Amino acid sequence: MCRNIRTLANFAPPATTGEIRASALQFVRKVSGANKPSKANEELFDHAVDEVAAAAGRLIQGWVTSAPPRDRDVEIRKHIEKSRIRFGREPKRTPIDPIR
Repeated sequence: MCRNIRTLANFAPPATTGEIRASALQFVRKVSGANKPSKANEELFDHAVDEVAAAAGRLIQGWVTSAPPRDRDVEIRKHIEKSRIRFGREPKRTPIDPIR
C-alpha cells in the first residue's frame, strides 16, 4: 500500500492537490488498516485524510531546497524501467501517476 506514496516535493510543475490527496489517502489507509472504512468510521477517516492532505500540502509548498526541481517525465521513466527490470513488465498506473 505505501509503495504507492510518491515523493511530491521539489517537482516542476509542483504537485497537484489531487496528487497530495491521493498520497494522504494511502497514508491514512495504511495507518488505520482499512482500505474502506465502515459507515461508523467513514467521517473520522475522511477527516483524517483531509488533515493529512492539508499538512502535506503545507510541507510541500514550504519546502526549501537548493537542488533543481525534478522532472516528472524522467522520474516516471525511471519507475517504469525499474519495474521492467524487477517484474519483466510495465508497472500498473497508481492514482497519483499522471495520465498520459
